[in-house]
Amino acid sequence: MSAKTIVRTDNAPAPAHTFSQGVKKGGIFQVSGQGPMDPATNQYIDDGDVRVQTRRTLENVKAILEAGGSSVEDVIMFRVYLTTRDDFAAMNEVYGEFINENVPSGQLPSRTTVFVDLPHEVMLVEIDALAVTA
Repeated sequence: MSAKTIVRTDNAPAPAHTFSQGVKKGGIFQVSGQGPMDPATNQYIDDGDVRVQTRRTLENVKAILEAGGSSVEDVIMFRVYLTTRDDFAAMNEVYGEFINENVPSGQLPSRTTVFVDLPHEVMLVEIDALAVTA
């Protein structure tokens, strides 16, 4: 049985609780839920702007994937958590742009979107990713 490898990068926000940014085992790579936090300042950004928050969140996920030797191309599933259905169209537009830029093969990952309360009031979106690299 293969050992777990913890993935950590300064190019994404440090985990605030008892979890890792990412964990690899075998060919599976799970990136923990990321939010709209600037990794340089560890501050949440753009209160009220789901477009900017979505882009920052996806860039944080991408940084962790890359730190683990992977890419957005390897993602088989994204899970998107939004605080309100009203933000779905704007999030979806930014998500689509990001995927078009980062999945040149055109083989789109799966996605689930759910509407929830998130841990910090400023957060409008949180996204995690599951990648397979083998």
